[in-house]
Amino acid sequence: MSPTASTEYHAAVAALTERGRFGIRLGLARTRALLREFDDPHRQLRGALVGGTNGKGSVLALAGSALRAAGIRTGTTPKPHLVSYRERMEIDGRPIDPVTFTRLVREALDAAARVERRHGPPTEFELLTAMLFRWFAEEGVAVALVEVGLGGRLDATHAWDGGVAAITNVALDHMAWLGDTVPAIAREKAAIIMRGDHAVTGAQGSALEVVRRRARRVGAPLVAVAAPKLLGWDRDGIDVEIGRLGPTRVALRGRHQAENAAVADAVLDALGAAGIATIEPAARRRGYANATWPGRLELIRVGNRECVLDGAHNPAGAAALAAALDDLRPFLAGGMDSPPAPLTLVHGSMADKDVDGIIRALDASAALDGASIIATQVPGERAMPAPELARRWRTIRPDVAIAVIEDVGEALDRAMRDARGPVVVAGSLYLVGEARRRWVDDPAVRDPEVPGA
Repeated sequence: MSPTASTEYHAAVAALTERGRFGIRLGLARTRALLREFDDPHRQLRGALVGGTNGKGSVLALAGSALRAAGIRTGTTPKPHLVSYRERMEIDGRPIDPVTFTRLVREALDAAARVERRHGPPTEFELLTAMLFRWFAEEGVAVALVEVGLGGRLDATHAWDGGVAAITNVALDHMAWLGDTVPAIAREKAAIIMRGDHAVTGAQGSALEVVRRRARRVGAPLVAVAAPKLLGWDRDGIDVEIGRLGPTRVALRGRHQAENAAVADAVLDALGAAGIATIEPAARRRGYANATWPGRLELIRVGNRECVLDGAHNPAGAAALAAALDDLRPFLAGGMDSPPAPLTLVHGSMADKDVDGIIRALDASAALDGASIIATQVPGERAMPAPELARRWRTIRPDVAIAVIEDVGEALDRAMRDARGPVVVAGSLYLVGEARRRWVDDPAVRDPEVPGA
């Protein structure tokens, strides 16, 4: 890539992220106006809009892998990114290229200037949403799998209705925007189900009742999915019994992925029922067996050290990680030793999360008994200061020394240098992304170098 193109790419990333100064501003008017400026590219696209508290990315990873195995050109929207901003827009599992990304940012900013006079300045996520629909339409994707950003009813992605709506599950999260009870949050998420849609959910209890009411109100056929039978697991994934597929290999770690696999399979059924795409059982099995989801119970080796990376950023996610660590511990290095070498946990969190709930959930893991814990601080105004995070840990584990290392790079280096057993990096996906940037050489997400740096 030429120095000029590289400079322009990094300027585009900076210009887009700089829109973060407008914060989170729920509502559809700005996104719809941006899409009109782009001649409504979203109207050319069909697929699934996927909301929920946890598991959205896993469902996209599994369903997208199965669609690719069937030879169907598929656009997906993983988020947040871990290493490169380009990860947020993918076709057939590959991020958008830097040159196209630069062009789309330029076009989106030009459109934003025209929209701003009437609707106010579009946010970073609203610009990204308009960009991804424009790109998917330009590239002629056959199926779009789009992850809801926050909630559903007023999220920018809800400017699009692809024909299938899925809600993975509902738990307490983003309460400042969505409500302070599960039913209230469920109402926000269930609003993505529109008349004419085929709907899928893995929600349970009071949340399921809310989703059912919404589906009935708009006349959308709804499939409520229960977690399938878990047949077993090893260090590389799980085996589950999925409907007509029977025993099925899922290459994502953690028993919670059984439910996500069932939701993903139901999404594929819904795509077929809506006349969007037909995915045969053989393609589904291949897809599930080859699915990847970076930074989510990802097991990597750094030198001779095994490391688990996971974005457990709310209590439900932390509980899933805790259970998965207990299941994985016998398969990790030294797991069969008696006793095995203790784990080292590097933890960082945003301050607006239920940090105490996250810590209590992690503390339930027997695999973390005797673990060394390093509290660190991810960049950004929302980050919880490392000393405060350590104080929260000490209220749960008063007899354990909690190291405080504010700089993320230093915290990761210390963990690798001093650990006696495997290292777990968990919490904010920004922390996980920094670990992955340092420890995983992935050419697909390698950005062009900054000229002169």
